[in-house]
Amino acid sequence: MSNSGAAQATAAAFQDGLPVPRRYWSIAAIILALSMSVIDSTIANVALPTIGSDFHASKAASIWVINAYQVAILASLLPLASLGEIVGYRRVSQLGMLVFVVASLGCALAPSLLAMSIARVIQGLGAAGIMSVNTALVRFTYPQHMLGRAIGINAFAVATAAAIGPTVASAILAVGHWRWLFAINIPIGIVAIAIANYALPVTERHSRKLNWVGAALHACTFALLVGGLQALAHDTAATLAIGQIVCAFAIGWALVRHEIRLPSPIVPFDLLRIRLFSLSVLTSLCSFTAQMAALVALPFEIQRLGHSAVETGLFMTPWPVGVGLAAPIAGRLADRYPAGILSALGLLVMAIGMTLLAFFPEAGGSGGWIWRMGLCGLGFGFFQSPNNRAMVSTAPRQRSGAAGGLLSTARLLGQTLGAAGVAILFRAYPAGGSNIALCAAAGVAFGAAIVSLLRLKPQASAAASRRA
Repeated sequence: MSNSGAAQATAAAFQDGLPVPRRYWSIAAIILALSMSVIDSTIANVALPTIGSDFHASKAASIWVINAYQVAILASLLPLASLGEIVGYRRVSQLGMLVFVVASLGCALAPSLLAMSIARVIQGLGAAGIMSVNTALVRFTYPQHMLGRAIGINAFAVATAAAIGPTVASAILAVGHWRWLFAINIPIGIVAIAIANYALPVTERHSRKLNWVGAALHACTFALLVGGLQALAHDTAATLAIGQIVCAFAIGWALVRHEIRLPSPIVPFDLLRIRLFSLSVLTSLCSFTAQMAALVALPFEIQRLGHSAVETGLFMTPWPVGVGLAAPIAGRLADRYPAGILSALGLLVMAIGMTLLAFFPEAGGSGGWIWRMGLCGLGFGFFQSPNNRAMVSTAPRQRSGAAGGLLSTARLLGQTLGAAGVAILFRAYPAGGSNIALCAAAGVAFGAAIVSLLRLKPQASAAASRRA
């Protein structure tokens, strides 16, 4: 059999998911790698004061331990997703895991803040390799009729990893040096690489060259945009930050001009022309903006109401618990019911929960706060799985990488916008900024619910045409 024939046979063998038990090993490798990359986006926040003190660095300089990771991920997500369509999602994921593990060792051994920041950039590139093809690998791991369930499992893993990140960091710092926060990735990463080498699906490849010009323009656009937003959020060199954002929009315009007519662009304009897909992306962007804005504002709001730091941690817990409970259930329902309805219902519940928290009485009991937080988490978990399934299933299979890359980009960009927006509100309203931010987050979540419902219009029109 020729090489091309063998490749076609291999792709056909995995056309509708992997066989059991390989399917379970594959999803285990995917979740393990994804959890590492998500946790590492939060653990550095907890240790940042200690890292800055050890390196005798200012607060403004220390922030680059966080910024370097986030900028590297957002700047490289879509180019790596495109690369996955060319060389195979499996290869990009495995390479991402390897780079992530090696960079984690570099972070653990870094002798200076500069070396640490460089290692975090490389670690972010590895995390982008994992995140960019994560959803595409899930799509080829599970049969189509179980896609919603699989994405629900994936959403549960992301929510859990994001929630336990600060707890894991605190536990490690309680018994060891901050360098162990990064060293612990090494044994876990080696296990993930070993499982991935055996279990990840082999997918068809597409014979085209990587669009290097588009990749460079994309990287510059997002690096300048995220860097500028982070600088504004941390109140450092506001004029320079605004200049970065302006440059980002200028290069972004050039990116659109370069990409808009290409058949397989880095920024998937071909997919964004699909109404259901573009509305799902917009829903995701708005909802993650609302979620991050609320999660940043809530600790300040809890302490404004007179609770201690320990109580703050406990009062925040019901949110991720609610997400973890709702995401798998919503994933199963997404295989049977329209995402527009399910996601809108979840976002409406989250908006109501945020509104109730914003108007929570100062004399209110802890039980009242806890169930409101849980309501927000249940709503967000109910939104996420159906929306992600809609994005992935709407895209053609050969563009699964681009769809998954844009899914991760919308999530991370929304989180960046939410955090930056709250920081700006805090500076404008020092006394009540947290409450105003919470009200604004509720408004954005309500707007996201309306956008989600707009996805029902084509289906309703089609049903009317069939009746006629």
